[in-house]
Amino acid sequence: MSYHPNSVLRRARVARGLLFVSFLALGTAFFRAQVLDSASYALQAESNRLREVPLPGARGIIYDRKGEIIAENLPGYSVSILSPTEDSLRSALRTLSQVITIDSTQQALALRRYRRAPTRPAVIFNDASFQVVSVLEERRVEFPGLIIQSSPKRYYPDGEAMAALVGYTGEISEDELTRERFVEYKAGQQIGKAGVELEYEEQLRGREGSRFVEVDARNRVVRDAGVRADVQPEAPAPLRTNIDLDLQKYAHDYFGDSLRGAVVAMEPTTGGVLALYSAPSYDINRFIGGVSGAFYQSLLDDEHKPLVNRALQGTYPPASTWKLATAAIGLQLGLVTMDTHMERPCTGGYYYGRVFKCWDKRGHGDVTLAQAIAKSCDVYFYQLGLKIGITRLLAGGVKLGFGEKTGIDLPNERTPTWPENTDYFDRKYGARGWNRSVVLSLSIGQANNAQTPLNMARFYTALATDGSAATPQIVAREPERKQILNLTAEQLAGMKMALADVVSRGTAAGAQIRGLTIAGKTGTAQVPPLQDFAWFVGYAPADDPKIVLAIVIEEGLHGSAAARVATKLMERYLKTQLTMSSVTND
Repeated sequence: MSYHPNSVLRRARVARGLLFVSFLALGTAFFRAQVLDSASYALQAESNRLREVPLPGARGIIYDRKGEIIAENLPGYSVSILSPTEDSLRSALRTLSQVITIDSTQQALALRRYRRAPTRPAVIFNDASFQVVSVLEERRVEFPGLIIQSSPKRYYPDGEAMAALVGYTGEISEDELTRERFVEYKAGQQIGKAGVELEYEEQLRGREGSRFVEVDARNRVVRDAGVRADVQPEAPAPLRTNIDLDLQKYAHDYFGDSLRGAVVAMEPTTGGVLALYSAPSYDINRFIGGVSGAFYQSLLDDEHKPLVNRALQGTYPPASTWKLATAAIGLQLGLVTMDTHMERPCTGGYYYGRVFKCWDKRGHGDVTLAQAIAKSCDVYFYQLGLKIGITRLLAGGVKLGFGEKTGIDLPNERTPTWPENTDYFDRKYGARGWNRSVVLSLSIGQANNAQTPLNMARFYTALATDGSAATPQIVAREPERKQILNLTAEQLAGMKMALADVVSRGTAAGAQIRGLTIAGKTGTAQVPPLQDFAWFVGYAPADDPKIVLAIVIEEGLHGSAAARVATKLMERYLKTQLTMSSVTND
């Protein structure tokens, strides 16, 4: 190393330059950190110190048409825990389980919730009992990461009567979080799982709020009030439906624990659904906060299948209630009038390759179409089916909507079974595996014809009015109607008169209600190896319909049994309406 004065001076200048650059870099970094990025670092520091605790928003209240509550919210409690790691959460759960009962399933759920959203408190109980909350509050100092807070709890005042209609709520699943519909949702939030709760999730969903707690380095809560201003949750507007809660509950009470089947009641002109009930039912309140595995398994194992919504998922042979469709097709084609007789009178059976029996072995004799409807003569409709022919009968059924869903504003409606054309039989049985005698069975609502009670109710809204079928609507909106019966006024009047005769002097005569004229049709569906199912579909009052009602009773033996229940339900609704009208006028 040279110590020449010039060399020393040169090295000094280089050292000064390096020091200047270094201090400039440090100054720039300090300026950036303390001035330019100060807000970012402050936020990061605060994020390490604060934890957001979600405040669930109350769901919208659901009302019936009269303002009676179908679904509401009650005060409840949720218990969750803040943990820095999954291992610490496991340890906390083990400690908690020594104080309160937390089974392995609940622990596994809490761990899954943590993995989905590690920055949010892991929920242990969505709906904690007051007893559990009391025990934990007493020993809260032992669990510094524990968060106990008030949380709105969904409640259905008439839970067992409303299962098929309103559905229930539950925690969003991992699969649901991946769906586009729930893209804005977070793990742990509650959503509608079935029925109206699912169909109108966007309208019923409450807006989540939040509060903040201060934690230490170990994620233990050191302060949970006044850390930062809370964001309050918001509840949406209530949802008002067309449902008549009194009628819905009356149907539930009438079916009791002994009957299985379904009821659908509608306003014929608007399509407003007045009642939609499926039996057997279950209490949907037991699903709130998480259904127990034992209870859910008992529903799955039940041979009567209470989880099946028979009103819109149960498909049954419509039996003689479908004869009105056969009659309408024959009238539209000009093959018959209401006074037409068939070539062969009914003697209790009809031979077409084999004997096709009439339900009344004594026979009905020589009857007109109007009389055949009132007496439900199978032999008459066998011959009418042959006149129409298999091709035209299938096409006519398609036009009447028997092969499509009704479009009701509820999820999971099942598509009825109705062949579009003869290719259906070729695919199902092979070209030589069937013959055209199938038209006889189809013409009386049997064979490859399976309809939901909802779809039969929709069809009868056309018979009750001007031939236009109304789309069923749970929530009131602009009515949707479609002309499906192209009948003259005289033909439609004749059909209505025949339906009134069914109740006044036909197969449903035993179901008459004094002072009330009812029109409708009974049906007795063959569903081997089970006993016959009972149907009735009709409307009242016959001259000014206010209600259309379809009912099926599994193994009810004869349509007259269903008619007796149906007319009682109609009477209940109309009397209630009359009472309300009198009160309003007074």
